[in-house]
Amino acid sequence: MPDRIIVTGGAGFIGSALVRGLLAEDDSAHVLVLDNLSTGKLQNLDGLRGEVELHQVDLRHYQAIAGLFDGAELVFHLAAIPSVPRSIAEPEASHEVNVNGTFNVLLAAQRHRARRVIYSGSSSAYGDTPTLPKTESMPPQPKSPYAVQKLVGEYYASVFTQVYGLETVAVRFFNVFGPRQDPGSPYSGVISLFIDALLQRRPPTIFGDGEQSRDFTYVDNIVQLCLKAARAPEAAGKLYNGGVGGRFTLNEAWRVLQKIEGVEIPPRYGPPRPGDILHSQADIANACRELGYQPEIDFEEGLRRTVEWFRKGRQS
Repeated sequence: MPDRIIVTGGAGFIGSALVRGLLAEDDSAHVLVLDNLSTGKLQNLDGLRGEVELHQVDLRHYQAIAGLFDGAELVFHLAAIPSVPRSIAEPEASHEVNVNGTFNVLLAAQRHRARRVIYSGSSSAYGDTPTLPKTESMPPQPKSPYAVQKLVGEYYASVFTQVYGLETVAVRFFNVFGPRQDPGSPYSGVISLFIDALLQRRPPTIFGDGEQSRDFTYVDNIVQLCLKAARAPEAAGKLYNGGVGGRFTLNEAWRVLQKIEGVEIPPRYGPPRPGDILHSQADIANACRELGYQPEIDFEEGLRRTVEWFRKGRQS
């Protein structure tokens, strides 16, 4: 009998990439996507609708989701309101989804005897500690409601492992980008906003001086890591950084994008955003050593693939 696998937030840009990765790994897998479509989109699952079971449900309502976990082997919990600025503007809403929704997922997984939950944490948990790269053993220093919320999810996952015996693995995502990332909101990821500006030949807005740096991680690398975290016996109960170990400033990212397109468009600069950290870089040694993770797509190649996907979308 094929594995029954749940992907919460599976209609989001990372979730839909993971669904594709799961089906590529085992085309007989029974994949259930749980998504309320508040940020996810049905078109992100184009070409997969006959291969996945989609449930438009809200994780904040336990009774609406609990029965779907019956017989689940694996649960990938990606559903969230993934935005530092939005968590500052709307702390109650993001708390309800990111904390209460996560608790409901863990509770349903435990009660219905799922084997393992892979939880998508956030590099924002590290805060602005000056030491780079960030290692999993560093004490968290969250600077925003979002960072706190994602950290609480990690703690809950750990407790469900220790108290209830539910296998959990937490992966802290570092600035993931790629196809299907929505640029249509001021809270969207910076790379999608940059590419949208690039293809429209208009200057992007960079908040701060643009010298803040990030470990920009192409989405296929994250998919690889999540799949390995799901299968490795030694991963149970552990935390791993989900990045590539690199670091690029926002100014550098914009320069690479201009080079890809062969244009010169000076950016606009605005005031720094509250809650943003200055520098972020993942130490991925543990994931490489224990899980066999090896990032395959570097930053520039990831940008090229993402630009091409966005360009095709504008032409269609």
